[in-house]
Amino acid sequence: MNATTTPPPFRTRDMRWHESERDRMSWYQKAWLRLMRDERDLIFIRRGTNMSLYVIASALVLFWLPTPWVWLAGLLYVPTLFIRYMGRYILMLHATSHRPLFKRNVPLLGEWIPMVLGPFFGQTPTSYYVHHIGMHHGEENLLGDLSTTICYRRDSFTHWLHYWARFFFTGEFHLVNYFRHTGKDRLLRRFLVGEAVWIAGVIGLLFVNWQATFIVFVLPLLLIRVLMMSGNWAQHAFVDMDDPGNPYLASTTLINHRYNFNCYNDGYHVVHHIVPMLHWSEMPGHFEANFAEYAKNDALVFDGIGNNQTVWWCLMTKNYGRLADHLVRYPGDERTREELIAMLKLRTRRTDGRIKRIFEFESDAPIIQEPMAPHWAKRFPPPAATGS
Repeated sequence: MNATTTPPPFRTRDMRWHESERDRMSWYQKAWLRLMRDERDLIFIRRGTNMSLYVIASALVLFWLPTPWVWLAGLLYVPTLFIRYMGRYILMLHATSHRPLFKRNVPLLGEWIPMVLGPFFGQTPTSYYVHHIGMHHGEENLLGDLSTTICYRRDSFTHWLHYWARFFFTGEFHLVNYFRHTGKDRLLRRFLVGEAVWIAGVIGLLFVNWQATFIVFVLPLLLIRVLMMSGNWAQHAFVDMDDPGNPYLASTTLINHRYNFNCYNDGYHVVHHIVPMLHWSEMPGHFEANFAEYAKNDALVFDGIGNNQTVWWCLMTKNYGRLADHLVRYPGDERTREELIAMLKLRTRRTDGRIKRIFEFESDAPIIQEPMAPHWAKRFPPPAATGS
């Protein structure tokens, strides 16, 4: 067989886009194409429409219902929101934060997903973008990252609880401090305006119907921040502390599971950190084409294990056996199951840096941390000498 037609040595069954999908486009989808940057993202139009109809119609009903019916309706609304829509929304927000959905000549449409739908899904209008794009991807889970995992023992529930609490109670203050010290003034203003609008809106709606306001806007925020922090923890739980800046050794890849169909290949987190702007439909192909690099770096690839919360649960229950059973074995890897378990434990239990107290607020900004001077030298070069 010709070398150019030889299939890659490893294939996944995860979500891709095929040209044949054009033949199945409805008139509604075709109407949106002239406004979109990439036809492969029509799934966001379909799902975004369904989400919009569900949350807006449900909110109107909840605000209209009297007590105690609003609480009974909430028992149906919130589980449906999380089970049916939440994961799909959060990863749609993630994908469109990296690759805008709409063309530049329709800027207001681009704000629908984060600013209009966001509060219904526990997201304040601008916080996701500024935190994820403006901070996390600049710091790559190293010690300058406000959501770094490397100073924690990643199979400890008490450590995770501290990680969540520091983010939940003081994360906004540290993010403001980060933007102030890095000179990212536009992101800082965007974040503060978004937070102020959300707070003012929630306070105003509390006077209209405090029960419905809690169910529609406050409870989703409380719950999703638990799920998001457990997800980020799992994605960056197995950091090799000998090379924490290596994306192959700082994250995980989850393949061959419906999670990737539901959430736009979010399991390919190594690919995402190597090529953050890569389209979600191209991630399985990128992984397959670079499989040799994964093998060379002994990157952790879990086949069929589920989503990041599944990995998090395995870590919290110290079920390393299940993790080892789902690991992809590279050619020539002759390690026993026990040796794989030992390797996984080592990767979660080695740490770097110190754990900050939940309410500790550094006046010199949390990004200035002791082992990170070389990392920050390129961002804070010494001032140029001036002549007398």
